[in-house]
Amino acid sequence: MKRFLLVLMLWPGAALAGGYGAPVADSDARLEKLVRSYPDFIARRDGNWLVLKDGRRFAISDGRTDKTFDELMEAPDIDDMFYAAYPAGAAGIAPAQEFDPGRVRYRPLFDAMYGDCEHGTVEIAAANGVDKALSAVSAELDRLPDEFVKYLVPNSGTYVCRRIAGSTSRSMHAWGAAIDINAGRADYWRWSKAGWHNRVPMEIVAVFERHGFIWGGRWSHYDTMHFEYRPELLP
Repeated sequence: MKRFLLVLMLWPGAALAGGYGAPVADSDARLEKLVRSYPDFIARRDGNWLVLKDGRRFAISDGRTDKTFDELMEAPDIDDMFYAAYPAGAAGIAPAQEFDPGRVRYRPLFDAMYGDCEHGTVEIAAANGVDKALSAVSAELDRLPDEFVKYLVPNSGTYVCRRIAGSTSRSMHAWGAAIDINAGRADYWRWSKAGWHNRVPMEIVAVFERHGFIWGGRWSHYDTMHFEYRPELLP
């Protein structure tokens, strides 16, 4: 393999640069991790506010604790992004129903960091060091045996300015911080009438997770080709 993921991440104008179903514990710790994960953009937490380095302030909680799963997806606050603990390093097994850690995203924060693709301001690859993280992933994948190549090549897309299918929520692809590996060797809940299943080797998943990417195969609404840069959700 020849560092294919890093090369394919770029696009015209880009700069090169515990268990399933468990709620997240310790609100203070998870918010501190969020601040540490994006030091170029987030300055600090100030009570119920997340303060960005440019002075913008976002409320961490809207005060609602009774949201349905659909409401978490469509109208989350910052705290809702941590409604379930991402099980990094776990075996590839079926998650609990409506367990999609990382799939809930507070759009104003990600727009502030990566730009709004609808206005042509997305900073793909370089923002938050996504390019460096993907480069590290690529280097490790290069060292895997040749039998893994078929799951990775060709990739199935990186930057696309779009919403999640069937939702008004923005896809992580719209911020240029996600990559889909070979769809022909992957599984997606909207394509399949069967329950959760996966063909992607966990060795590949482990490489991505070591460098700050979460895997869509850990969602009940599974998307096993999908990886997105979300270091705030990882140990």
